[in-house]
Amino acid sequence: MSHSTRSRQLPEQPETEPHPDADTAAGTTADADTDTDTAAEADAPTDVDTDIPGSASAADTEADAPAKADAPAEAEAPAKAETPAEADPDEGGDTSEKAVAGGGRRGWWGWRVKYPRAARVVAVGTSVLAGALVLFALLVPNQLDRLSFDAFLRIPAEGVLLAALLLALPPKPRRITAVVVGVLLGLLTILKFVDMGFYSVLARPFDLVLDWILFDDAAEWVKESFGRTGEVIAVIAVFALVIALLVLMTLAVVRLTDLMVRHRPVATRTTLVLGTAWITCVTVGVQFTDVPVASQINAKLVQNRVHQVQASLRDGKVFAKEAAVDAFADTPPDQLLTGLRGKDVLFTFIESYGRTAIDDPAMSEQIDSVLSEGTSSLKAAGFSSRSAWLRSPVTGAGSWLAHSTFLSGLWIKNQQRYRSLTTSDRNTLTSYFQKTGAWRTVGIVPGVRRAWPEGKFFGLDHIYDSEHLGYNGPYFSWTPVPDQFSLEAFERLEHGKKDHKPMMAEIILASSHNPWAPIAHMIDWNDLGDGSVFNQIKKEGKDPKQVWKNPESVRTEYRRAIEYSLHSLTEYVEKYGDKNTVLVFLGDHQPVPTVTAGSTSRDVPVTIVAHDQKVLDRIADWGWTDGLKPAKDAPEWRMDTFRDRFMTAYGPHPDSSATASTP
Repeated sequence: MSHSTRSRQLPEQPETEPHPDADTAAGTTADADTDTDTAAEADAPTDVDTDIPGSASAADTEADAPAKADAPAEAEAPAKAETPAEADPDEGGDTSEKAVAGGGRRGWWGWRVKYPRAARVVAVGTSVLAGALVLFALLVPNQLDRLSFDAFLRIPAEGVLLAALLLALPPKPRRITAVVVGVLLGLLTILKFVDMGFYSVLARPFDLVLDWILFDDAAEWVKESFGRTGEVIAVIAVFALVIALLVLMTLAVVRLTDLMVRHRPVATRTTLVLGTAWITCVTVGVQFTDVPVASQINAKLVQNRVHQVQASLRDGKVFAKEAAVDAFADTPPDQLLTGLRGKDVLFTFIESYGRTAIDDPAMSEQIDSVLSEGTSSLKAAGFSSRSAWLRSPVTGAGSWLAHSTFLSGLWIKNQQRYRSLTTSDRNTLTSYFQKTGAWRTVGIVPGVRRAWPEGKFFGLDHIYDSEHLGYNGPYFSWTPVPDQFSLEAFERLEHGKKDHKPMMAEIILASSHNPWAPIAHMIDWNDLGDGSVFNQIKKEGKDPKQVWKNPESVRTEYRRAIEYSLHSLTEYVEKYGDKNTVLVFLGDHQPVPTVTAGSTSRDVPVTIVAHDQKVLDRIADWGWTDGLKPAKDAPEWRMDTFRDRFMTAYGPHPDSSATASTP
């Protein structure tokens, strides 16, 4: 039996005229767009809260309006018809459970009717949480180093404007707008969280056009660092957070909108006061601990992203124009790199070897010791060296972008440029060596664990990845093969062969790759074997999860990893280098901000080592520092200028009109 039918069967109910405000009290006006809530309070049952958000209000009773039109008596005492104690079983009344199921339309299946005080606490608490969530979304910065208590003591201009808009709109457009605003605010909050991650690793915000592919690399890094289980947990957590933010933010905005409308006079006055306060703070320049009280962080963020997207969409055309210029494209092969003929030229990248390792007081003493020792030992073996700085296009990560910048002579700052480069006919420094026919070109790339078609573009005759170096030891976190073993494998597979053709090698040393734990350590070169010896070394190493709990531990392990890579390389040259060895080694980018500790420099060290003094005489006018350590005031070049400078120094001078200008 329906609720309205039971109400009609109560003969003892005296028929009275409905209260003049009965419709208002019952909430027949769906949006509660009235400034007089007192009428509803006067006619509502004393044990039911009709003023708190989410309580029995217009939204709860709107569905009962048709029944009330047929039964005016019901408007007078709705609670009695639903209260189990007053229901008459003989007249079609119901038990408590049935009454709740059949007529408990006052929220949560009648729970709020039974427990009004608890309902009030929950409703008020929910409204407070909704307000806190929206305020958090409006004020939270997109960088972790800006996340502080002061950041939330501001007046968000966007919040004031949205409140005014929602109060001014008619009911139906207001509902739609509230939902749209909630979704957009959720997306904006997600973008801020993503920015936090990008700033923490790459020291830049997320690119909405070009950076999506980096999520695959992030998942791969988590897998290699924390295992498959860690990767799955991380991916699930990310998706859960995204969905939760979108849903909760939308519900929060809708709830606050309903609250403002039901208390329109108070909401209107509050909005006017906050708007006036914001304008005043902007005019006067009021700040709290150097943080402006008047905030417009979201407007600026959106504006910057619009400009970023426009620039990213135009970048393809800009890059194509830059790539069309190659000073050596028409140089005959027999005139290329003539100053290095007969030499074994090794281009070696040390992962994350940045200026921080040399300049930071917390690391400089130990790194300086390694470089000084290396300079001395190499000099004793007949080698000289020169060093300077190169400015990388990336920081924190993106090694392949730095490598391709160095080799191509183009500024490869994003994945779109990298794809355009590797699908073009642009000649790189390594492919020019191949083009001459005077060198065998090989790649030692232990970080590659899958097909790498780009190797052909870079002009490498043969590639040795992690599966083809003869390594049977354990992976060291992300790093598949320890640097010392990679170099020994190069000697065993290529350089150490008798009567070998002069070779050019691109060698990637990856032991200094994030997360820098566990780290291998130097052992006797004759004991390397197939790498099984590293099983025990890895067991003795540190757990990356423990290291990353403390920034100082991260910095310490980073420094130790750089020391290991430098020791591996200098000892290799000392042990296996000869009069024809020419080594060019450099860092690819600075480490993550956790290590750089606020440094904005993108400089990396670059060094040329040679046994033949004539090789270094050709770069005497470069002004580089003697030794493996570049001086603080040593030349600083953009990394994309190195290719043409190097080829000019060791070959014919190109057409000056086609040479890329030095920034």
